[in-house]
Amino acid sequence: MIRIATIDDTLEIENIYNEILDYEAQTVSYTNWQKGLYPTVDYAKGAIEKNSMFVGEDEKGIYGSVVLNSIQPKEYGNIQWITKAEPSEVMVIHTLCIRPSESGKGKARIMMNFIEKYAKEQKYKVIRLDTYEGNIPAATLYPKIGYLYVGTTKFHFQNVIWENLKCFEKALF
Repeated sequence: MIRIATIDDTLEIENIYNEILDYEAQTVSYTNWQKGLYPTVDYAKGAIEKNSMFVGEDEKGIYGSVVLNSIQPKEYGNIQWITKAEPSEVMVIHTLCIRPSESGKGKARIMMNFIEKYAKEQKYKVIRLDTYEGNIPAATLYPKIGYLYVGTTKFHFQNVIWENLKCFEKALF
């Protein structure tokens, strides 16, 4: 089940963020995220307050989270998007997270299926997202489920880190 997150989910969402960051510190970093910078509990709380945070949950508990809204980073202006759409017609996927112990089990695909259904119900015209250029799992998944790679551009992440992010989109109608 995927649902809108509540304030009671904050601790579990923060745990997922920390589990990902700890796992990456011990293995390989696919996200380029940094503890204390992004994602943070304050980021999660802000998204929950705006009803834009969703969680994936099964019999074991919350396994993932994602933020969905129409906020396009300014760097999206550097990309030649294929689908022409007004800002209000664009759903943007932010911070899709799957608990490391649940990765490789199809959970990201389940969340992406939900996102597409939800975006269609909300009458969005297109879904857009970006991922760190080193995020091989994400960059491999998105084309498999119909997202088109539209380009890579440099982002000034949190006004602290310069990084190259790959951008993808999927037209809905």
